[in-house]
Amino acid sequence: MLMSLLKLEEYIETGNHHDLEILLVNAPELLREKTSHDISPLLLACYYHKEQVIKTILNHLTTITVHEACAIGLTQQVELMVQQKPDVIDELSSHGFTPLGIATHFGQEQVVRLLLAKHADPNISSQNGYHVYPLHTAITGKFDTISKMLVEGGAAVNVVQSSRITPLHLAAQQGNIEMIILLLENGADISIKTDTGLYASDLAQEKGFKEIAEILKVV
Repeated sequence: MLMSLLKLEEYIETGNHHDLEILLVNAPELLREKTSHDISPLLLACYYHKEQVIKTILNHLTTITVHEACAIGLTQQVELMVQQKPDVIDELSSHGFTPLGIATHFGQEQVVRLLLAKHADPNISSQNGYHVYPLHTAITGKFDTISKMLVEGGAAVNVVQSSRITPLHLAAQQGNIEMIILLLENGADISIKTDTGLYASDLAQEKGFKEIAEILKVV
């Protein structure tokens, strides 16, 4: 089993869907095992952005989890799952993310819109030591539409992830003026420092965004 699992991971990581197909025809039960990354083979394929591998795996699966459906962007399936079992809306995955956190990570706008409409909580951080909130994830991924949806859906703008980094720190670092304005309009605090004592203005300055640094300067 271990050798087969290692092969499975190798095929997923390299995008070798031909050999993966042969492997799964003979051992579809491998898809119910966890990979060495502590996530399912399907989620691993999502993180590696291997579209053909994802399709191959889906052909051999009879059921998928809400987190997998969110990662792939299967909006109708997510809606059905939430209708059948409403408490899956904020359920944590084995690696500590809510459905909203996963959908945000993969930039699945329709799924995010659906989850927020169904009252998913945008203020649950990842439970894996990093304390990443969906809003951090959206800004890091430069998913501006999702960021706006999250803020409109009640995402707190001054939450801190590991190293005491706020959404404003991330937007300042990117020079994302539209996002900075959105955050400031919704009460973002320019005076929060990171663990290393840096303001959002310092991070903007470091990246060469001088005008933004000036706007965010703590007087």
